[in-house]
Amino acid sequence: MQRIVIFTDDPGWHGSRLREAFACDGYDCVCVSLTECRLVVDTGFPALFIPGFEADLPDAVFVRGVPGGSLEEVVFYLDILHALELSRIPVYNNTRAIERSVDKGMASFLLQKAGVFTPATWVLRDRETALAIAERELLAGRQLLSKPLFGSQGEGIRRIEKMTDLLWLTSSHGIYYLQRFIDCEGSGFSDWRVFVVNGQVIAVMRRRGLFWLNNVARGAQCEAAEPTPQMNKLAIRATAALQMNYAGVDIIRDKEGAMSVIEVNSIPAWKGLETVNDVDIAEILVQDLLVGAGLKQVIKKALR
Repeated sequence: MQRIVIFTDDPGWHGSRLREAFACDGYDCVCVSLTECRLVVDTGFPALFIPGFEADLPDAVFVRGVPGGSLEEVVFYLDILHALELSRIPVYNNTRAIERSVDKGMASFLLQKAGVFTPATWVLRDRETALAIAERELLAGRQLLSKPLFGSQGEGIRRIEKMTDLLWLTSSHGIYYLQRFIDCEGSGFSDWRVFVVNGQVIAVMRRRGLFWLNNVARGAQCEAAEPTPQMNKLAIRATAALQMNYAGVDIIRDKEGAMSVIEVNSIPAWKGLETVNDVDIAEILVQDLLVGAGLKQVIKKALR
């Protein structure tokens, strides 16, 4: 039986759904943490060690999680993925896509370079300059978000609303990432998650947060939503700008109706999406990986 490795520290619901989808095509899946892998530079030994794949490398890799840690640890995990690609093993999403999205600074730069509208953002090292930028924005009646350069699910994000908040402005390992806060349309707090696979939008939902963070992991409610053509186009362009096989694109619409891409996720969750969309996302992702990697000739179920 052909075999797939799913890199994750917590297989959970998503791991189960992926294993079921791969099994339908005759593939056995093994969930492995990148922390358990190693590079071996020694004559007579395999250059890559992946638990469960000591004899042969997997047919393909599905990345469901890259562990956090020090810069050295994160670089090492990415080295494993790069080494697999150099060994002609398909990696999904590909390693460069994961690098682009994990680094919020580079992601913002690439979106702006591609002409994809995203909130005004500053990434810098100098604290005095960061304070001056924040003070200027506050005096102009605007608020800011201070984010860690690396992070997900809203961890470490602070909202800067008034001058006294500047006392709490701290860097993330020496780097300041400041982004203009977008006050969304309507009442309360909300944004859209648009799921893109192979250049097509396959599912959309509106997220309504308990406060200004709209992450489902932080209690946001999922609602069925019908995307506009403009929203679809924006999500597809954002995914293409970061050269991703698939992505969860977060879009916010301000009180004037203008839309901005606030994040592009290369390892997005989709459990919430499936509660309000009649679509099997795991199956679509598996088919896209197998066809793109040349492991399957015909997509079993067309993307809508």
